[in-house]
Amino acid sequence: MTAAEGSPALDELLTVRELSADRWAADALASGRHNGLYGGQVAAQALVAAARTVAGERAPHSLHGYFLRRGDARLPVVFDVERDRDGHSYSARTVVARQEERVIFRMAASFSRAEEGPDRQAVAMPEVRDPEESHPLPPILAGVEVRDPDPRAERQHPMRTWVRAPATAGADPLHAAAVLVYVSDLFSGLASLMGPRVRSMASLDHAVWFHRPVRMDDWVLMDHVGTSVAAGRGWYTSTLFDRSGAALASCAQEMVIREARGPEAGG
Repeated sequence: MTAAEGSPALDELLTVRELSADRWAADALASGRHNGLYGGQVAAQALVAAARTVAGERAPHSLHGYFLRRGDARLPVVFDVERDRDGHSYSARTVVARQEERVIFRMAASFSRAEEGPDRQAVAMPEVRDPEESHPLPPILAGVEVRDPDPRAERQHPMRTWVRAPATAGADPLHAAAVLVYVSDLFSGLASLMGPRVRSMASLDHAVWFHRPVRMDDWVLMDHVGTSVAAGRGWYTSTLFDRSGAALASCAQEMVIREARGPEAGG
C-alpha cells in the first residue's frame, strides 16, 4: 500500500479544531513508513493553527520548523500557539506540536499584509518536460498528483517533480499555502550526494519562504538542489515555480543521514 491509499482527504488533513484559546488539534493523520507521521503534514497543520490567531488579511510569508521527535500517525496532534507580536504590517507566532505531552515539532511563523512593490526574480525555472509529458508517480500524498519530468530507472528519488492538488481549485490563500508546505517535504535534493550505503534519513529542520500568491490546483515544479552531505547531515534547498516560471516559494532543509557500517552493509 502506498502512503496515500487509505488516507484521509487532503482537506481533512489540513483541518484543525479549536480546543481552547490558542490551542488546536488535528485528528486526521496520514501515516508514513511504520506509522511514522509525515513531516510536511505536521508543518502544514501548525501553519494553519498559527493562522487561526492572525487577522484574516495577513498571509503567511515564512516559517521555520524543527522536527524534535518522530511523530506517531496513530495519535492526534495538539498545537499550542503563542502570539509573539502583532505589528502594523507583520504578525509573528510560535507553535509547539505535541503528542501525549511530548513535543514533536516546534515552529516560528510570520504573516504579513499584502503590499505593492517591485516584482522581480533572479532565478529561472529549469527547462524540463511539461507535466502532461512527464511520468506519473504512484500515489504518495493524499490529494496530490506527482509527475517526474526526468524518470530514470536507477534513481529512487527525483530531484525535480511536478505536483498539483486538483481539489484545491478556488481555495483561500491560507489553504493553498498550507498545501504547498504539505508537499514541500516530499523528496529531497540529496540523491546525487548520497552513496549506496545510506540506511536512514530524517528531517531535522525545515524552512519555507513564500514569495508570490500560491495556487496548487495547477502544476507546480519543485526543483531540489543539494549542497552538502557531511558530519551525518545533509542540506538542500528547493524552489517552487508555477507554469509561467514565477518563483512561488523557496525552501531549505537539513536532514540526518546515517550510513550502514561494515563491509557487507548496504548491499
